[in-house]
Amino acid sequence: MKLKLGLIQMSCQKDKAANIEKAVKNIRDLASKGANIVCMQELFSSLYFCDVEDYENFSLAEAIPGKTTEMFQTLAKELGIVIVASLFERQMAGLYYNTTAVIDADGSYLGKYRKMHIPDDPGYYEKFYFTPGDLGFKAFKTKFGKIGVLICWDQWYPEASRLTAMKGADIIFYPTAIGWAREQDEATNNEQYYAWQTAQRAHAVANGIHTITVNRTGWEGDMQFWGGSFVSNPFGTILYEASHDKEENIVVEIDTDLTEHYRMHWPFFRDRRIDAYGEITKRFSENN
Repeated sequence: MKLKLGLIQMSCQKDKAANIEKAVKNIRDLASKGANIVCMQELFSSLYFCDVEDYENFSLAEAIPGKTTEMFQTLAKELGIVIVASLFERQMAGLYYNTTAVIDADGSYLGKYRKMHIPDDPGYYEKFYFTPGDLGFKAFKTKFGKIGVLICWDQWYPEASRLTAMKGADIIFYPTAIGWAREQDEATNNEQYYAWQTAQRAHAVANGIHTITVNRTGWEGDMQFWGGSFVSNPFGTILYEASHDKEENIVVEIDTDLTEHYRMHWPFFRDRRIDAYGEITKRFSENN
């Protein structure tokens, strides 16, 4: 099946309503260009607040489904597109998740994925805000095929992409917020960016599916979010790579039938030794 995917790489400001308004405008633009599925970056409705530990930031959280989700349901139905929306979820007082809602082209809410891997590094204090996801890895059956969603730090884990592919996903979307610290040199920046891109291209190859990464851009405090949103085909070929420092509304056509082709000629699923992988569930394996 040939599909047109819409990616929104944008900068954000403190005003949540303004960010949502900007995202809606961008979604309408991509729909007018023929996009079937539109994905936004991680936590698009706010600045990336996890650069500090501040209790005031919990006020940004909302119920999912809730007011914002319902607004996107109306928009998806109007435009006849699937929307992948990354939001800060409040389940109850003291229980918050980094969550992506998936809305079908008829406006129906299909469900949510909660980020499973939660980082805690300088500038990325996510463990202060987010509980690790408890819904497992998922694939959502949409009008335009089954799609999987993983979020940012999930990008580095082959187990996450494998299990999402095993759920039947034709495509994996990665809403993302990652960047360079102000004091870093160019060599370090390049090394980090290409490691990040290579890891996700490898997931595409290992699972024979398209991977779609949507990152934010712009300066927020001492962090330059590096943009570079990209689309990889099922053998790691880059179909589109965005700039590092510009906002972009991107439409990329893919063919999900390529999964059948690549899995036939490179049968990694056939040759998996599932009888020998039991230790993968351990934190550490002692040498025999």
